[in-house]
Amino acid sequence: MINLNLISPYIIAITAGWLISHAIKYFVSRLRGENLQSAQVYLLRSGGMPSAHTTAAFALLTVIGLIDGVSGGLFGVSLLFALIVMHDAIRVRRSSGEQGLALRKLLTDLKSKIPLPRAAQGHTPLEVLLGAVLGVTIGLVVFFATR
Repeated sequence: MINLNLISPYIIAITAGWLISHAIKYFVSRLRGENLQSAQVYLLRSGGMPSAHTTAAFALLTVIGLIDGVSGGLFGVSLLFALIVMHDAIRVRRSSGEQGLALRKLLTDLKSKIPLPRAAQGHTPLEVLLGAVLGVTIGLVVFFATR
């Protein structure tokens, strides 16, 4: 068994957040009936429920708050980072993903010889909110498991 006290709780929180959220995404997609080629490929896919970026950022934010306190600069930087991640997932990546899908449709409809661009998915507000809740939960578990 791995002694969790020998590994940084910050790294554990980030890694657990990322892996757990991607595992949940995979099973949610399976329940929705999506045809997934392999779990390995799916772990690198963007979009879906919940947001892995948000989960990892909030797991880290929670561990920093519990270990280092919420009044220091590190917590402030981590909070800013988590908020930027959320904004990016909902506004920037989602918008560019929708534009990518529209461009793909246009190129297909025009029977263009231009290779179809990849259309990365962003997240809905619910996917980001659930990622944040999952991240806080994982952060709490990591904090108490490493004390």
